[in-house]
Amino acid sequence: ELLPDMSANDHIEKEAQRLREKKPEVVDNDSMTLTRFLLHEQKKYPNSTGDFTRVLQSIQLACKVVGTCVRRAGIGGFYGLQGTVNTTMDEQKKLDVIADETWVNALRSSFSTCVLVTEEQENIVSIEEEFNGKYVVTFDPLDGSSNIDCLVSIGSIFGIFEKKSPGPGTIQDALQKGDNLVAAGYCLYSSAVMLVVTTGHGVNGFTYDTTYGEFVLTDYQMTVPKKGSYYSCNEGNSFWWDPAMRAYVERKKTPNEAGKTYSARYIGSMVADVHRTLRYGGIFMYPSDCKQTKGKFPGASGKLRLLYEGGPMAFILEQAGGKALCDCLNVTRVLDILPTGIHERCPIYLGSADDVDEMTAIYQEMRPEVEKWRSEKFTA
Repeated sequence: ELLPDMSANDHIEKEAQRLREKKPEVVDNDSMTLTRFLLHEQKKYPNSTGDFTRVLQSIQLACKVVGTCVRRAGIGGFYGLQGTVNTTMDEQKKLDVIADETWVNALRSSFSTCVLVTEEQENIVSIEEEFNGKYVVTFDPLDGSSNIDCLVSIGSIFGIFEKKSPGPGTIQDALQKGDNLVAAGYCLYSSAVMLVVTTGHGVNGFTYDTTYGEFVLTDYQMTVPKKGSYYSCNEGNSFWWDPAMRAYVERKKTPNEAGKTYSARYIGSMVADVHRTLRYGGIFMYPSDCKQTKGKFPGASGKLRLLYEGGPMAFILEQAGGKALCDCLNVTRVLDILPTGIHERCPIYLGSADDVDEMTAIYQEMRPEVEKWRSEKFTA
């Protein structure tokens, strides 16, 4: 808007003068990018071959491509269903398929992987001999994809194992406990794109800088608060929960001695919900339930997949100082479970140590009720 008695030319000249006097932005020409960070870490191991670094560099490339596709989904026509279902019977979105192909191609081209496990394919992806390496990568290429069309935060999750058997990689190389993970991480596509990674020595967050096209270290040695004030779960399933789970959530909604309650936060995208839990503390839960479908109990083992959702996220939270259980009654860590199938599911209770301990204590107090509930409900 022009000021009174100011012509258009005067206004332009005034703006030009302002720009001439404007101080230049400070350019950070010494950023700690993810690539630079990985090379620094690699130097700590004199006998390193660089294979592990190449795997993580391939993952960051996949995240860049998927992040771009997510941002351009509306313009590029990537919204909507693909018309197929994946191995877990979820309807595939167009971006699910694009993301899966992107991750597989990037990891195959690293020349460092032998077996890939992806949510979108029923069987393992065996890497051809000429591209073969020694690492197994498990991943959900686009977690929370049901939220794509309404622009809610979504993400990718991955875990990396080292092959155990000699010869070509097999399914047995993928069926390892989470305690055997050599790295895990997730990429969150939201108001910013952030890649959170652990290699077993703490958790670090890298934010994507579109100016340089690089992930830059912004969150060094991330830790989850010892106790939070948020709980995150799908309360729409509460009718089918066991008594201890219902009692815990009810306790969080009841004012304590100070008159405070926990706040409920649930997005429906594991990456977004876990990232918030990591930053602010609290607890994220996706328990087993007794909802019956065609005489079966698909929720008896939870919903989230162990190899490429529960395991990697549990590894990250433990590295950040939190806890992650799959059975609060028997106090079983997620990372202690040996999977028998690549798409095996497990219940999840993860977050701040004190909050997970409180959940565990309620299960111990209500052991008879929970055991009775399990014996009665899981009988078709």
